[in-house]
Amino acid sequence: MRIALKLLTGAAGVALAAAAVAQDYPNRSVRMVVPFPPAGGTDNLARLVVNKVSAELGQSLVIENRAGAGGTLGAGIVSKAEADGYTILLSTNSTHVIGPILNPAIGYDPLRNFTPVIFLGQSPSIMVVPNSLPVKSVSEFIDYAKKNPGKLNFGSAGVGGIPHLSGERFKALAGIDMTHVPYKGTALAMPDLIAGRIDVLFDSFSAGYPKARDGQVRALGVSSPERSKMAPDVPTISEDLPGFVSMTWFGVWGPAGLPEAVVNRLNAAFNTALKDRAIQQQFARMSTDPGGGTGAEFGERLRGELRAWSKVIADARISLVK
Repeated sequence: MRIALKLLTGAAGVALAAAAVAQDYPNRSVRMVVPFPPAGGTDNLARLVVNKVSAELGQSLVIENRAGAGGTLGAGIVSKAEADGYTILLSTNSTHVIGPILNPAIGYDPLRNFTPVIFLGQSPSIMVVPNSLPVKSVSEFIDYAKKNPGKLNFGSAGVGGIPHLSGERFKALAGIDMTHVPYKGTALAMPDLIAGRIDVLFDSFSAGYPKARDGQVRALGVSSPERSKMAPDVPTISEDLPGFVSMTWFGVWGPAGLPEAVVNRLNAAFNTALKDRAIQQQFARMSTDPGGGTGAEFGERLRGELRAWSKVIADARISLVK
């Protein structure tokens, strides 16, 4: 009887503690790590929602850019943070699907070391080249690469990220050879692309399309199954290279063990932001489809993505080992 009473008392204590967390959280600013540099696609998305989420939480949501290693540096920092809700991560499938599959020694497990909070949305990449490169379409690029074997290179946001995998996938499907040049973010690769020091970049639509629209680089195609409503004149890559589709999705995570009450509080704030008409319009301008839903649903999506991309990578024989 005494043991049962102690168990009941302990359970009641846990419930009261969880309720207290829900009532008090947050009582100070929340750090949101973005594991890519400022002005890149992930950072652009974070800055669209930060003010609305801050207003919903009643505390400042402070963006901290921690770039490096294809986003896995910043993700690793959050995986080791205290699970109190004051350090969260806004990142992509680069850090939680592609990176872990390609590099098992990445330093964290995307399922065991994180708590999923919310799926934010997804967006295509855009294939851009310098204006000095004598090609105006994906098919022309492939022909040019075949006539210049081993002479072209492509930039990325780091080893194991979506821009890197997009380049490797493109190489495999097109049957061409290009050298990978990793940066700490595509925003840092863009100046070299404009100057012609790298030959192609699979950038986020939100970061790459404005450069193409303003004439700084040339857009050859988008990586979505259908043309973007924001750039209907830019063909899909798959129109010239059947089977090529590569989407970047965004989500928010906390460290493993994040209390359910904290997850629900954060989830509600982000869901409210995603329903805001002004934010939806800004998402549309980035060619990004807004997400939403529960943390549990996001966790299931992550498991599905890990299974799907593992097959894509295996079938395409993509490896970081040369």
